[in-house]
Amino acid sequence: MINQLWTRLLFLALVCSILSCSELQEGKVLKLAHGLDVKHPVHGGMVYMAQDLEKRSGGKLKIQIYPSGQLGSERQCLELLQIGSLDMTKVSAAPLENFSPKTKVLSLPYIFRDEDHAWEVFNGDIGKELLVGAEEFWLRGLVFYDAGSRSFYTKDRPINSPADLKGLKIRVQNSQTALQMVSALGGSPTPISFGELYTSLQQGVVDGAENNAPSFYTSRHYEVCKYYSIDEHAVVPDVLLIGTSTWNRLSVQEQEWLQAAADASVTEQRKLWKVANQEALDKVIEAGVEIIYPDKAPFSDQVSEIYESYKDNPEIFSLIERIRSIQ
Repeated sequence: MINQLWTRLLFLALVCSILSCSELQEGKVLKLAHGLDVKHPVHGGMVYMAQDLEKRSGGKLKIQIYPSGQLGSERQCLELLQIGSLDMTKVSAAPLENFSPKTKVLSLPYIFRDEDHAWEVFNGDIGKELLVGAEEFWLRGLVFYDAGSRSFYTKDRPINSPADLKGLKIRVQNSQTALQMVSALGGSPTPISFGELYTSLQQGVVDGAENNAPSFYTSRHYEVCKYYSIDEHAVVPDVLLIGTSTWNRLSVQEQEWLQAAADASVTEQRKLWKVANQEALDKVIEAGVEIIYPDKAPFSDQVSEIYESYKDNPEIFSLIERIRSIQ
C-alpha cells in the first residue's frame, strides 16, 4: 500500500513538472489531456474547439492537447485537475461518478429511450445541473460529447442474451454503476484502465469488454475480439471538464470564449461521430468481426433491479424520475 502511494505521488510530481507552464502566464495556454487515440471523433471535436478558441480570442487563449493517455488515466487526469496541475480533461461520465456522485445517473443501463431522449437530457436543465454541480468537487463541466451507445464485445462466443455473459470476465470502467450492471446481467465485472485493455484481452485476463463502435475500432480491440453484440445497454456521454482553479483564474471574457468554443465543438463532434461510427462498423466487419443484434428486452428486464436499489437515495431517484418524464 505504501509503495502504491509513493508511486502515485511520484507520478503526480512528474506530471506537475511537465505542466509547470500551465499557470496561465505567457500565452494563456490551457493544457488538456485525455486517453483517446488521435483518430477518435471525440479527439477531433476537441481539436475543433482548440482552433475555434484561438480564433475567437485572437490568439490570446489557446489549448494544447495531450492525447492517448500521455498524462495518465482518466482518474489521474481528474485528480490533476482537482489540485490545479492540469487545466482540462475529457473523461467518460462513468468514472466521473467517483468524483461527482450525481453523474452516475447518466450511466444507468437503458435509462434513455433513444438518442434524441439522451440529448434532451444532456442539453437541458438536468445536463446543466450535472455539469456545474461538479464544482463542489473542484471540477467544472463545460459540455457533453457524443460517445454513442455501449455494447459488449467478446473473444470466444457471441452475446445473444444475458445468459451468454454467465462466467465471462468483462472489463468495465471504474464505475460502481458499470459494476452493478454487468453483475446483474450475470457476468463478472473487472475494472481495467482502457490503456491496459488490449493486452488484458490478449492474455485472457478478461474475456471481453463493452464500449462504443469507434472506441472498439480505434483501440484495435477487434483484432482480439471477433464478436460485437449491439445491445446498446448504456448511452454514457463523454464530459469535457476544466479545473475550478483554472476556471476562476480566467477573466469573464476568457470564460465566455472558452464556453462558446466548447459549445460550438459539440455540433462538430456529433457530425464526426456519426461518420466514425459507421466507418468503425464497416472496418471491423471487414476484419472478420461478427455483428450481432440481440433482443434488448431481456437485457433491460434483467437490470431493472438496479433502479429499485436507488429508492433509498432520494437525490438520485429524483433525477431518474425527471429523466424518465422527459418526452
